[in-house]
Amino acid sequence: MPYLLYMHTVCIGPSIMTITFLGVPTGGTEPLPLYSFHVPAGFPSPAADHLESHISLDELFDLRAPHVYLVKVEGDSMQGAGIYSGDIVIVDRGREAEHGDIVIAAVNSEPVCKRLHRRDGVVILKSENTAYPPRYIMEGDDLVVWGVVRYSVRDHAQ
Repeated sequence: MPYLLYMHTVCIGPSIMTITFLGVPTGGTEPLPLYSFHVPAGFPSPAADHLESHISLDELFDLRAPHVYLVKVEGDSMQGAGIYSGDIVIVDRGREAEHGDIVIAAVNSEPVCKRLHRRDGVVILKSENTAYPPRYIMEGDDLVVWGVVRYSVRDHAQ
């Protein structure tokens, strides 16, 4: 699947993170079989009873939507949220970022993947790794939220 590529390395204090913008996928995917493993209510069949439907990854992850794009994240600052170095995150820029969302954002033009905390006028971008301190957004900082992370994809065969 072809992507538009852009890489940016970010160093914020002790945190080092590389974000690669993969862009919007341009190819389509064929629907894949979706199997469920429940107890059949009749004579068991080896596979036929487990085939629930066919599902397209494009539809499942809303990949064809113009407001959805992919980002490859490097670094360990979000591992507590289940986002590991090398994972690809699916980002929805059409969704309003809310308190507690994981976002792709830029702080003073430096891209980051962090959890957004917004309470009583205070904005904090937090890592999900205690080795990294929270980033308080101060007066004069430029914060642009590029989108909300909806899903992450990991290659388990590595």
